[in-house]
Amino acid sequence: MESTRPLILITNDDSADAPGIHSLADSVRHLGEVYIVAPADPQSGQSAALTVGAPLRITELPDAREGVRVFTVTGTPVDCVKLALHAIVPRRPDVVFSGVNHGSNSGTAVAYSGTMGAVQEACMVGIPAVGFSLLHHSMKADFTLSAKFVADIAARVLDTGLPAGVCLNVNIPAKVVPEGVRVCRAARGHWSEEYKRYLDPNGNPFYWLTGRFVNEEPEAEDTDEYWLKRRYVTIVPVRTDQSATDQIPALAKAFNENSEA
Repeated sequence: MESTRPLILITNDDSADAPGIHSLADSVRHLGEVYIVAPADPQSGQSAALTVGAPLRITELPDAREGVRVFTVTGTPVDCVKLALHAIVPRRPDVVFSGVNHGSNSGTAVAYSGTMGAVQEACMVGIPAVGFSLLHHSMKADFTLSAKFVADIAARVLDTGLPAGVCLNVNIPAKVVPEGVRVCRAARGHWSEEYKRYLDPNGNPFYWLTGRFVNEEPEAEDTDEYWLKRRYVTIVPVRTDQSATDQIPALAKAFNENSEA
C-alpha cells in the first residue's frame, strides 16, 4: 500500500556522515516519510555542479530510525537530487530539505554553496525546497539549540508550499537559542584573502583556500548578516531565474541603438 504521509527528501554537501543531516532528519521525520540521499564524500563549494562523464553509484545504508531510509551517491549534491528523483524515491517528493550545513551560507556564499545548489535543483523542477545552515563548521556543532526553528520552518513550508520559482536559504546562529526569525535579503559583500601560500618540501609554492566574507553594508537592517549577528534565524527567498529583468529596457535601447548605427 502506498504511503499517504508526505515524502521528504533530504540531502546536503557535507556527506551522509555529517551530524547536521541527521539532526535535520530527526527534526522533520514526524512530518512524513524521510529519504536521505547524500554525497558519499564531502562536497562543499560544489554549487550547482553535476557529474559528467563518470558513473554514479548508489548505496543504501542501514538506519535504525523508523520512517527514515539513507542512501549515498558518489557525486555532488545536485547529483543526489537528480538521481533521487530518477532512481531512489518511490514518488515525487512533497518537499526537499538540504543541510543542516556545517557553516554559514549567508550573503554571497549562496553562489558557491553545494547545500543551496541542491535546493535550487529541486526548485527548478517545481518542488518546494529549503536549505538550512548553522554558523559553525565543526563536526561537533550543537544543533539542538535551533532544532525547534528548523522543525517549525519545515512544517510551514510543507503545509503551505512556496511561490513558484522561489526557494529558501535559512541561516542559523550558533551556540545560542535564537531570538526569533527574520525574513530578509542577502547582504552584499565579497571574499578577501581567499588563498594562503605555502611551500612544499621541495620549495615549490602551493595555495590553500581560506578567505573571509566582507560585509559591504554592515549597518543595513534588512540583511541576513545584520540579523544573524543579533542572534536571529534568517530566511532569504532565492530565485533560480537570475535574469536582471529590470535592466532589459535600458539594455535593449542601448544595444538596439548600437546595432542600428
